[in-house]
Amino acid sequence: MSTNLYKRLLSLLPDEPVQSGTVSLVYSDGTALVTLDGGGGQLRVRNPLGIAAAQKVYVKAGEITGQAPDLPYVLIEV
Repeated sequence: MSTNLYKRLLSLLPDEPVQSGTVSLVYSDGTALVTLDGGGGQLRVRNPLGIAAAQKVYVKAGEITGQAPDLPYVLIEV
């Protein structure tokens, strides 16, 4: 067990969620505007993969992590 209390506290916090969305705009500074699926709003995130506009992507921690499949979005309430 670690004796560093800060590291122990960080280990209790959840990881960043993975969100999916569509790239709306690509900026010249290496960022992109992503519209989240399900009406979750828009995020300006880093685009290290250089993905073009109108592509479905996964976003985690303010960065595009990869392309997502172009499937229909279905919201199910339980």
